[in-house]
Amino acid sequence: MKIWIDFINTPQVSFFEPIIEGLSKQGHTFILTCRDSSNTVQILKQKKWEFTIIGDRAEKGLVNKLASFPNRIRKLVSFLRNKKIDAAAGQSSFYLPLAARILGIPSLYTNDNEHALGNIPAFIFAKKIILPENFPIQNALKQGASKRKTSLYPGIKEGIYLWEKGEEITKHRQQSEPQTIYIRPEPQTAQYYKGKTNFLDNLLLDLKDSFNITLLVREKSQFEHYTAPQFKGISVPDKPLDFTTIAKDCLLFVGAGGSMTREMALIGIPTISVYQGDLLGVDKFLIDNGYMQHIPDLSSEKLLSDISGNQEKSSRNLLLEKGKNAYQLLMENIINLQQ
Repeated sequence: MKIWIDFINTPQVSFFEPIIEGLSKQGHTFILTCRDSSNTVQILKQKKWEFTIIGDRAEKGLVNKLASFPNRIRKLVSFLRNKKIDAAAGQSSFYLPLAARILGIPSLYTNDNEHALGNIPAFIFAKKIILPENFPIQNALKQGASKRKTSLYPGIKEGIYLWEKGEEITKHRQQSEPQTIYIRPEPQTAQYYKGKTNFLDNLLLDLKDSFNITLLVREKSQFEHYTAPQFKGISVPDKPLDFTTIAKDCLLFVGAGGSMTREMALIGIPTISVYQGDLLGVDKFLIDNGYMQHIPDLSSEKLLSDISGNQEKSSRNLLLEKGKNAYQLLMENIINLQQ
């Protein structure tokens, strides 16, 4: 079976990596497309996968995003028309279900963001919808999903691709003391993000002379901002770092939203979310169950008290076992799309 996968942002590469590997071992092949957004192209190159860039970087502002949507759909349809694709699968690619429907390809769509407006066309045109168990189902129904084609998977999205890595990372952290505070700034160009920008500046300036800090920027404008002279002493990589590298060396993770914050919390690393917008259902679940804290106005004083008093949760927890089950569920549903 030939399967099309579309990546519109960085976390989707990690999400599909074990699925691509697992299905490839079964003899299935892939057509991969991506939008040139965030670090997506860089990470795909690191994986040494064959892929095609279709569409420019994410537009800022809802009007611009809506205007660019049909143009990318047109380009995708034109590129894929003669590729003889059997099925399609996307994690938060709003384009994939509509382009697949135009081409007569059955598609699977999954997302864990109930605030994303792109869910509306995706829910309507996908053949199969699979959502995490903490996704507010009433939100999905209001956005066009039907109960008939919607299923829930156990746990959270990040468990699907981290259930195998968790034990290895935990063993390493027990043998070698982590040294670095990793900080991930806000998703400035995301349609769902309505919060402040560069709001972590004062925190970074307070901490940079006392700790090893690595700032994991999302895009070129953030890289330019945080490599200015006043932030001297903070490491700002110009290429994406491997998740395992970060997790093994992470003393504390501070994230302003997105999958990486949940990844660290899932592995058991002390994690503080400073997200400025409305929290997702999956984030509320992690906070309510003690996997991470939410401190949107985080100060250096509060962060220092967290470092001294925060204990890691064991990675051998229910969420990783649920991740394995969710991985198997997604694999089965992709294979069964043709039925």
